[in-house]
Amino acid sequence: MDYPKMRAIAEQLGAYAEQLEGTWSVEIGPSGPKLAMMCPSKRHEGTVSRIRNQLNTQLQVTHPGYMCENGPEVEHPALGRMRRPDAVVIPEDVLDEEGLAVDASQVLAVVEIVSPSNPDNDYVEKISEYPAMGIAHYMIVDPRKGTIEVHSEPCGNRYQRMDPYIYGDLVPFGPWQVETSAFRRYGKAGNDPA
Repeated sequence: MDYPKMRAIAEQLGAYAEQLEGTWSVEIGPSGPKLAMMCPSKRHEGTVSRIRNQLNTQLQVTHPGYMCENGPEVEHPALGRMRRPDAVVIPEDVLDEEGLAVDASQVLAVVEIVSPSNPDNDYVEKISEYPAMGIAHYMIVDPRKGTIEVHSEPCGNRYQRMDPYIYGDLVPFGPWQVETSAFRRYGKAGNDPA
């Protein structure tokens, strides 16, 4: 199926989702358009907020006119993919444009917080799609294990470099740094290591 048809189906799914209770997300992955209910935990959202706030402070210096936000979809029509990262670094004025999705060529970095119910989405599917889209930096934060992976140097459908970290580290992410000492694991009191 070609991308314009998949995009039309995704838009229909999005319109349908607006009539449903709860929060829903539409993505176009390897098997085509998919509608999924989103139920991010408070710790998931807290981690996204901490990363977004840190990056937005640094972006004022490193990339004036850019911002880190959650919500906008990222698409690459030639690949037939549309994803909704937990956080995305984009030019601020992109959010004033018409349409639903940001073109992947405008994205500097993406962040995903691993969901307990579907970790393969971040570790398998998106880890090959984001470099193929030309996105230079990809951070995977895994509250199940208290780990962070920073992927960079995209080449085809893979990143040539992966740097591992754990909660508590000061994590280099492109030209920025993310302090992770306040990150919380799923199902743990505070930041218990076990």
